[in-house]
Amino acid sequence: MNYKFIMKIIDIFQKSNLGELEIEMDKPKLRMKLSKSNTQGQVIVQPTTPIQVQTTNQPIIQEKKEETEEDKKNYHVIKSPLVGTFYRAPSPGAEPFVKEGDFVKKGQVLCIVEAMKVMNEIESDVDGIVEKILVENGKPVEYGQELFWIKVSS
Repeated sequence: MNYKFIMKIIDIFQKSNLGELEIEMDKPKLRMKLSKSNTQGQVIVQPTTPIQVQTTNQPIIQEKKEETEEDKKNYHVIKSPLVGTFYRAPSPGAEPFVKEGDFVKKGQVLCIVEAMKVMNEIESDVDGIVEKILVENGKPVEYGQELFWIKVSS
């Protein structure tokens, strides 16, 4: 473990609803606990074994790159037209309607959004390649939430 990694973990822990966290990576072990008497939500860090801090310039964690507006402008975005539950397949255990990398035609069903026990098929409004599926199967979606990025065919 190195200093940047530990500080990132502390930051994530403070923003979470967890009361206690323990991380063990090979030998070093790190334990964090929020004190109930601590009303400011500060983290008490208790190393259970001595932690050696790396001072090399090696990459620690590859942070997930946030998609920028520049990235999005190269794609057609399919958004949810309603609030509900996102399903990639017509039934449990069935093959998904589409996968990343699939070519889709205008009018082809991409997914289902269930709202009030009604299954609403969401169709592609362009021809193109599914570049990204932005929602996990079975997860709730909001009105206007991005579901798919499609690279439009010319």
